Amino acid sequence: MAKKQVDGEGLDIPDRIHALPVRRTGPVVAGIIVALLAAMLIQGLITNPRFEWNIVWKYLFNENVLEGIGYTLLLTVISMVVAIILSVILAIMRKSINPVLRGVSWFFIWFFRGTPVYTQLVFWGLFSVLVPKLSLGIPFTSVTFWSIDSSTIITAFNAAWIGLALNEAAYLSEIVRAGLEAVDPGQTEAAKALGMKRSLIMRRIILPQAMRIIIPPTGNETIGMLKTTSLVLAVPFTLELQFATNAIANRIYKPIPLLLVACIWYLFITSILMIIQSRLEKHFGKGFEARSIVAEDDGDQLDGPVAVSETKKDRIARGNNVKMIGLNA
Repeated sequence: MAKKQVDGEGLDIPDRIHALPVRRTGPVVAGIIVALLAAMLIQGLITNPRFEWNIVWKYLFNENVLEGIGYTLLLTVISMVVAIILSVILAIMRKSINPVLRGVSWFFIWFFRGTPVYTQLVFWGLFSVLVPKLSLGIPFTSVTFWSIDSSTIITAFNAAWIGLALNEAAYLSEIVRAGLEAVDPGQTEAAKALGMKRSLIMRRIILPQAMRIIIPPTGNETIGMLKTTSLVLAVPFTLELQFATNAIANRIYKPIPLLLVACIWYLFITSILMIIQSRLEKHFGKGFEARSIVAEDDGDQLDGPVAVSETKKDRIARGNNVKMIGLNA
């Protein structure tokens, strides 16, 4: 295998210039400033007696707090699963050739994006007052085949996740629509030429490619949903994490330590969600990363100098360009 030459190494070049790397003082100065600020912040957190860390550690694993974490996660998961399903349906309806489906999708998105989620949750909490009974019968008549009290179905927990899911679906549908429209229309045309149906094209061709664009903002929306669950007090649903810590703080008159307990748990759960999001992005990003089409031995014999600061991605791109030029020639 030929030895890779860097900047003409090994060649007899007269008056060779031995360039020295540029000194970069900016990162050093920035690192010192950040380190000083971080040290000051840590010192303030440790030495300030008003944080009362002993109270924080005492209630960090309190049974009511742990129960609140469970309900918070349950609300987040159920709401996001329902919202994702609805958002895909709404996005497909927006792209439908049927004007009625497009109109229904547009109205749903317009309404739930145009009203605050807190207001929507209040209405869902008052659902049993607005609609005392849910019944099945002949419309516009008094004939009823089946009825039930709405309070037995729309409980506080159900009202909470329904309100969160419907609101989130309106936002996610626009994310899904953007991902679908980012896929090259030629993919759809090629699939139609092969005789594939629209539903099959969407399921097997469009959605798998759109996931690379859909996943990052959906991960952000999931993290946002985790924190939005603190608003279900409007229903009212009083078993999630924020209300659990507030209840303890009101009982012992220690609001700051219990706020820190809630912050610690939210940060912990958010960190896990960010790791999961990163793994999903890596999984659905397969096939879109820069890959070398040049054999390793050929890559070592590429003509031209190689920059010292050239990254692996740059080397791959340079090698691919040289290969394609050779193929086109």
